[in-house]
Amino acid sequence: MGDKLSLPLKPFRSRGGVKAPHRKHTAECESVVMPPPSEVLICMSQHIGVPCKPVVKPGDEVKVGQIVGDNDAFLSVPMHSSVSGRVKKIETVTMPNGSKVQAVRIESDGQMTPFEGIKPPKIETRDDFIKAVRDSGVVGLGGAGFPVHVKIGVERDKVDTLIINAAECEPYITADNREALENSWGVVSGIKAVMELMEIDRAIIGIENNKPNAIKVLNEVCREANRDMHGNVCVLPLKARYPQGAEKVLIKVCTGRVVPEGKLPADVGCVVMNIASIAFVSSYLKTGMPLVTKRITVDGSAVNRPQNVIVPIGTRIKDIIEFCGGYKCRPEKIIFGGPMMGLALPDDEMPLLKQNNAVLAFSEKEAARLEPSDCIRCGRCAAACPMGLTPPLISGLVAKGDAEGLADNGIMVCMECGCCAFACPANRPIVQNMRMGKSIVRSAKKK
Repeated sequence: MGDKLSLPLKPFRSRGGVKAPHRKHTAECESVVMPPPSEVLICMSQHIGVPCKPVVKPGDEVKVGQIVGDNDAFLSVPMHSSVSGRVKKIETVTMPNGSKVQAVRIESDGQMTPFEGIKPPKIETRDDFIKAVRDSGVVGLGGAGFPVHVKIGVERDKVDTLIINAAECEPYITADNREALENSWGVVSGIKAVMELMEIDRAIIGIENNKPNAIKVLNEVCREANRDMHGNVCVLPLKARYPQGAEKVLIKVCTGRVVPEGKLPADVGCVVMNIASIAFVSSYLKTGMPLVTKRITVDGSAVNRPQNVIVPIGTRIKDIIEFCGGYKCRPEKIIFGGPMMGLALPDDEMPLLKQNNAVLAFSEKEAARLEPSDCIRCGRCAAACPMGLTPPLISGLVAKGDAEGLADNGIMVCMECGCCAFACPANRPIVQNMRMGKSIVRSAKKK
């Protein structure tokens, strides 16, 4: 790979972003483990890529960690049962994005009996490692849900930098903060494994500076670990500014490199992994237990007892809220994820997915809809855009259905981060316009 890469002493500059309120109410709340619910619903699509197909049928007995869905497609990962019990039925579920997928409903026996075939994977080669990561079912646990085995399966000589995303820039969410505090050695152990097996030169843990305790703990374990890792891992405190945790923004502030339109992080020598994903890799290599639980933040003005909870994947939101003391008042809005990029849910029957890192429930007062008014051409949306786009121009092209103009003006690089809408004094539905613009371009390409 050439000369050894240096570790950054301070972040590189990035453009745009907004000062979203932190509201990290649960930052000091140690994670608690939720007992098994009466049933779970394991959706067959919990990642970017091809959905799985159920490999069990109603009446089958299953155990914790047993595969209940899989697909041979490259961009897919298996689904595992998060409880032991009996398959109740196979049904169709409407996902938060409107798509319909199959799901396996499992009635829990309350025993949480592990599957007999679970054992630590045998890793002798890089290919063994990539296969093990796929078998574990791990995806990007920060929200995107990109299969991790695809990220680490890039050509060995193509990547020189591993970036750990611990920024957690969304308001309310503190699950990654707790991961750093409660499982710091797991984080570093996962980093070491990925660096060794992928022959990566350096690792940078990017974390916003509003998490001083986590920064301190990570610095301490990195100092210890660097004795074996030749000083190639560092913690890089970042300015607390949304959306520092967005993949392309994080690459820019950690390395100074810019990911071109239509390219991936590997094209600029980087692999980005969420802190929970890297810690899980470490756990799987030691135990062989696939991804069956998720650490999430439960918060919002409608929740009685906000806290961080380790929950079996597939647990209904209703059951999670009940574990957190139930609703303080009738929830007007329930969100998977943070208030900036999260998805609003129609009700609390939706099951927890692998990539979810928070469940937020808000009262009518906090969830009140603001009426949009005419655009005043103030330019705040353009100034806030991390990707340098001009939302008013794009909105005009969307109204005309101009696919070519939208493509020429960079619509496809939009991350839908919501900075534009947050900065808009007229409360314009800018993100919805951007999504519509992408849809127009995709439809035009299919013709």
